[in-house]
Amino acid sequence: MKYSYTLFLFLVFTLLGSRSVEDGAPEMTSPVDLVDPMVDAANSRWFFFNSATRPFGMVNLSPDMVINGAWNSGYRYHEDTIRAFSHIHAWQLSGVPVFPTTGKFQGHLGADIYGSAYSHDLEQAKPGYHQIFLETYGINVELTATQRVGFHRYTFPAASESHIQIDLSTFLGPCDTDSGMVKMTSEKSLEGFAVMGATRRRPKPIKVFFAIYFDQAFNSFNGWKDGALLKNIEEISGDDIGAYVSFPTRNDQVHLMKVGISYTSVEAARKNVQTELAGWDFDQVVSDAAEEWNNWLSKIQIKGGTLKAQRRFYTDLWHALQGRRIISDASGTYPDMTGDKLRIGQIPLDNSGRPAFNHYNSDSFWGAQWTINTLWQLVYPKLAEEFVQSMLLMYADGGYIPRGPSGGNYTHVMTGASSTPFIVAAYQKGLRNFDVEETYTALKKNHMPGGMMSKAGYEHETAIGGGLEYYIERGYVPYPLPKGGYGFHENGSGQTLEYAYQDACLAQFAKALDKESDYKYFRERSNNYRNIWNEEEGWMWLRNAEGNWQKPFDGLVYGKGFVESNACQMTWFVPQDLAGLFELMGGKDKAIQKLNTSFEKSESHDFTSGKSHNNETQRELRRVYINYGNQPSMQTAFIFNHAGAPWLTQYWSRKVVEKVYNDLSPESGYSGDEDQGLMGSLAVLMKLGLFSMDG
Repeated sequence: MKYSYTLFLFLVFTLLGSRSVEDGAPEMTSPVDLVDPMVDAANSRWFFFNSATRPFGMVNLSPDMVINGAWNSGYRYHEDTIRAFSHIHAWQLSGVPVFPTTGKFQGHLGADIYGSAYSHDLEQAKPGYHQIFLETYGINVELTATQRVGFHRYTFPAASESHIQIDLSTFLGPCDTDSGMVKMTSEKSLEGFAVMGATRRRPKPIKVFFAIYFDQAFNSFNGWKDGALLKNIEEISGDDIGAYVSFPTRNDQVHLMKVGISYTSVEAARKNVQTELAGWDFDQVVSDAAEEWNNWLSKIQIKGGTLKAQRRFYTDLWHALQGRRIISDASGTYPDMTGDKLRIGQIPLDNSGRPAFNHYNSDSFWGAQWTINTLWQLVYPKLAEEFVQSMLLMYADGGYIPRGPSGGNYTHVMTGASSTPFIVAAYQKGLRNFDVEETYTALKKNHMPGGMMSKAGYEHETAIGGGLEYYIERGYVPYPLPKGGYGFHENGSGQTLEYAYQDACLAQFAKALDKESDYKYFRERSNNYRNIWNEEEGWMWLRNAEGNWQKPFDGLVYGKGFVESNACQMTWFVPQDLAGLFELMGGKDKAIQKLNTSFEKSESHDFTSGKSHNNETQRELRRVYINYGNQPSMQTAFIFNHAGAPWLTQYWSRKVVEKVYNDLSPESGYSGDEDQGLMGSLAVLMKLGLFSMDG
């Protein structure tokens, strides 16, 4: 099936400001020129910031100011020191940090010593390109990339000693470098690998292979091990190592470097360079990157509104197209880590000898039903279909449709069978370039004992913490879970609501395939949300294994029984049967009043629980009725439509956009938790006035 869609939309943006050229609304320019990568750049995780990358590229090359910690690491706008330029910023993965310096070499002393001062006044960032000046060393750094190759241009000052280092003794985000190897293959090339250690979420280490090419010969290849320098070597390997090349430079001397990446082999890293970046024309690659981004962004064309509104719209759309990364090589080889050791798989080839699709790894699809399900499947259908094919590939390898894999590993991120709504929605939209019967079998497995619904978050060795057996037998997941402690997010009522919705999605798939018995079974299970409705309190609430309600009631307490939310937020999580929810509340009028009151109370804190995840973790800031800084209540403004009050959907959805998805500041934008395209997609859909309640 061939896709060629462009969505033309005339957006007035009345909620965001004026509507005339004189008031700052320009004539239409290229969408890529309107993107601002610095939005929310002071917050979030190591994989949030993007500049020198392609859509969904394996390589996401950018500066790292903070290297320690899963949160508040990577590019941090207000930090004063750059410590690395890493090629990988992905879900539970990082790797191959490089850094140019001048003068006496200090790389073996650690990033806190060799890092450089910089100024935002001497920095540019745009899709496919990043430029920044290292004040400590007088080096101008420019970065761009293809899908699998990072491309560097360094302009050096006059120096008797200049260096480019590869630090395999460091870490980024949650990922430590266990060990590695670098060897010189010529006076212009290096190759090697880094073993990125296991994390709590990615339970197995993964090798990142690289092939590095320089446009000019270096004078010497050197390294360090355990903090001790080793000069004029040919190879270095082991723990706590690094390598560097050295050469003298004259003033304004330019050096180019290409770094090919692969998760399968050094040979594949070499082939990725040969396939994607055979030449040395840096400016052409920058231009090609901008053109590719513009082609993707131009699928939605807008008019009207202020310049600020247009810039923020395309920044939102840009974020919707990244974070979730390709892990397969240009040849179609990919890492399968579902077994005890690395297995190199091969994606089927099409008639032209190219891989039929890319293989992707990413954070969870938890919340995708109200975000990328709609945006990708309407505007980027081929992409959505590739993600389905990618998940089915992992099912063939490891036996399960994943919730969010990393490096070919299952991570079992978040809860439930979060991939089910995405795949079913693709099928319902006519995206069916996959084995439909096999897909149904795979999804059903996740909804039955032993499947993904049986696993709590990051529960790798067992299948108990999901509480699915209780859900099937008693109609709800109890809180606390008897004999719990098997994983994260053992939040019974939150799990019950998620499972019920996901069951409704699977029921629709069964119905479409004429599986009447399965349809009735999963449709009946989708009504389990009713079993945690506390009529006395008027909210969803917590029941223990004996069926008793937890006392006292506190609908605003965060995380205890509800996944990254509370009872007042997740009460509305019944997208499959809002009519039934309204009935429980005493009718549509009472439901409208309850929800409207929740929005009125939430306006005082701008409909989020803070401007970063740090704030969200503070107890009092989490006690909110509506939180558009996280996924569980992102559908709430559109519920009014289904209750017969569309004017309130119009009013509150515009208020949310104005307060949450309007700014162009590094301090805000997505409340510090954009979640790999989910919040960017939501912002785009809200501005279009396009929303699918059932996903």
